[in-house]
Amino acid sequence: MPRFTPGELKVMRLLWEHGEMKPAELQAQFPEPIKNPALRSYLTTLVEKGHITRKRVGKAYYYKAVTRSRSAFRTMLGELVETYCGGSVSALVMNLIKSEKLSEADLLELKRLADAEAGAPVPENPKGGRQ
Repeated sequence: MPRFTPGELKVMRLLWEHGEMKPAELQAQFPEPIKNPALRSYLTTLVEKGHITRKRVGKAYYYKAVTRSRSAFRTMLGELVETYCGGSVSALVMNLIKSEKLSEADLLELKRLADAEAGAPVPENPKGGRQ
């Protein structure tokens, strides 16, 4: 799956969040001012890459995401792990833990998830019940 440029990703986020949209709707929802030719360029590129489809209804075109956000995230995450962490997911997690100044609650949640993955019994959530 080809990588998204920052502008393409903004278009994809809008389509993931709102579903099928016309260019004017995308332009109105875009996070910063964008000229019509730039938006149309993103749309054309995303159609060519196979990430979105377009259909004509009357005189208007509607654009819809084909690539799911979870699929795009997994691809991006895989590239990140390969490129910056030598293929090691644990190196990625350790770098995140060290650089993000996680709260004690976040660290406890990570431990709970790690224990669950390792087959250990999942402890109760402090708020009650299992997660």
